[in-house]
Amino acid sequence: MTSAAQVSRLLALVPYLQQHPDADVRTVAEVFQVTPRQLLADLNVLWFCGLPGGTPGDLIEIDMDAVEAEGRIRLSNADFLARPLRFTLDEAMALAVALRALLEFGDTALRSAVASALAKIEAVVGTEPRVGVLLGGGADAVRDALADALARGVAVRLEYNGASRGATTHPLVDPARVAVRDGYSYLDAWSHDRGAWRTYRLDRIVAVTPTDRPVADHGEPPGWAGGWLDHRPDAVEVTLTLAPAGRWITEYYPLRSVEPAGDGVRATLLVADPVWLRRLLLRLGPAVLAVDPPEAAASARDAARAALAAYDA
Repeated sequence: MTSAAQVSRLLALVPYLQQHPDADVRTVAEVFQVTPRQLLADLNVLWFCGLPGGTPGDLIEIDMDAVEAEGRIRLSNADFLARPLRFTLDEAMALAVALRALLEFGDTALRSAVASALAKIEAVVGTEPRVGVLLGGGADAVRDALADALARGVAVRLEYNGASRGATTHPLVDPARVAVRDGYSYLDAWSHDRGAWRTYRLDRIVAVTPTDRPVADHGEPPGWAGGWLDHRPDAVEVTLTLAPAGRWITEYYPLRSVEPAGDGVRATLLVADPVWLRRLLLRLGPAVLAVDPPEAAASARDAARAALAAYDA
């Protein structure tokens, strides 16, 4: 359970409890699809929430004795959350920027709805640009060369700066498509060096050299619906058991599952690059209590021992 998910649930929980006074704990837990134990933890958080000032009259009131003894939830002093929330200027501007990006790169079927929402936001913040937006779409020359190669159906040689390995490579690939995800443009291509599908971020492609070699039929590239790592043939599942100090990764990385493990968590993620995993494990340090499979941590252990040996020297 991440803090972002809990905050979202709490914002919905208060209006629900206002509309259902003296609600049953188990019933509310079923409505919000959490355990009664998690709901009790949520109520303990709400107890310390309220208006600025922090005095008893400013905070949400919950009869915790009734919760624990009778299984009933009685909430009061939270009328301010029954009123519609308003965007701050910064929030409205951020939403307008996101809508402009979606209008440019999003599905054409959504264009009318996006344009309508953008018009409503701009009626509040104004249409004059207040911030600059730079999407990770790569250089114009790179996009033009890839578009030409896709149209002609020929392979290309890339000059690619990989972020995880910190090295420049020159893969020969059969380009299949260019797609936008999370603010970045990506090239899906069949790598002749690896004999498998690979994904390249356009803003890390330095140059594209077309060839006369026609692309082969490799079938459809992997879909993105469940996360592109799910379809990587070289991606392996790694489970990390973490102390409380390592819980932060549940907020930063896409995970397949997260479950409690004592005071910490057990997080399962897909890893396609062992160098990236090594860096993550070294960054987590003593917060890593166990790694499954154990051999996934071998590289990090060797790097840590080498660093310690350097200090001894």
